[in-house]
Amino acid sequence: MELRPPLSAGSISLRLYPHPELGATGIVDELQVQAALAAAAGFDGVMTSEHHGGFAGYLPNPVQAAGWALEAMDAACRPPAWAAPCPLLLPLRPASLVIEELAWMAARFAGRVGLGVAAGSLVDDFTIMGLTKDDLTARFAAAFATVADALSGRDAGPLAGDVAVAACRQSPVPVVAAAMSRVAVGRAAGLGAGILLDSLSGPERARTLVDAYRQAGGTGAAVLIRRVWVGRPPAEQVARQVERYRGYAEPAAQAHWTADQLVTGPDAATVTDGLAAVLEATGADACNLRVHAAGVPAEAVRDQIDALADVAAHLRP
Repeated sequence: MELRPPLSAGSISLRLYPHPELGATGIVDELQVQAALAAAAGFDGVMTSEHHGGFAGYLPNPVQAAGWALEAMDAACRPPAWAAPCPLLLPLRPASLVIEELAWMAARFAGRVGLGVAAGSLVDDFTIMGLTKDDLTARFAAAFATVADALSGRDAGPLAGDVAVAACRQSPVPVVAAAMSRVAVGRAAGLGAGILLDSLSGPERARTLVDAYRQAGGTGAAVLIRRVWVGRPPAEQVARQVERYRGYAEPAAQAHWTADQLVTGPDAATVTDGLAAVLEATGADACNLRVHAAGVPAEAVRDQIDALADVAAHLRP
């Protein structure tokens, strides 16, 4: 089976999360196991995301974690899938460092690396890094432009002498940005980047943003995040996870959140139909699936990855 490129239209990816109850070494081992299972189940790729200070269910090192996943998927008995730190909280680190790390990862795993960026919302992430959220939008916009220009091969700036960065002219690293407003989707379109739509906004809001992105000239993928569960979902854990997000997300974003947007059903066919319907309603052309909620054990996540193999196979067409 031919896999879709990183963060491309038509791609189906899985979000990986740590299980804190396993301890540090166990977390790394389980992430690699789940990455290999996702590749075997037919996912095009996996994503790793970022929070700091032990925030429940997240890691501080999404680039490194993506590298662990890529190594694990090399050993899977199928064409190896891609990985993307997505979203990486861009204002927490120098843009040039992000460019170098992603370019060199792409040198090791050619054609299998992508990047998603976000501005960040959780105050603790900035405090831990000795930063503030002052002028956050402007800081993010400037860093996003620098990263997108370099990884697309358009303009490496002061990194032009780096051979891995220079290689992006022939083999760009695809970039998407978390986008929750018309301004944000317009910014992504102008930089040739795709967009990442959050997991809780209702279909009408997502459709508004996708349409605005296309009208602004956006040609990248519109990646929709959705929680899924085959069988009886862990309703209590999902509800707690949503409330945790409400505790720090910007009010403007929460204004468009409707219910938990969980796509669930008794079997894979029902979940596939639900996902197909929401993709059609939103206009998104790629999806990133989550089965994680804090408190869900690793064994249950593994079972869900296996159950989603049929979903990935039937949703792809």
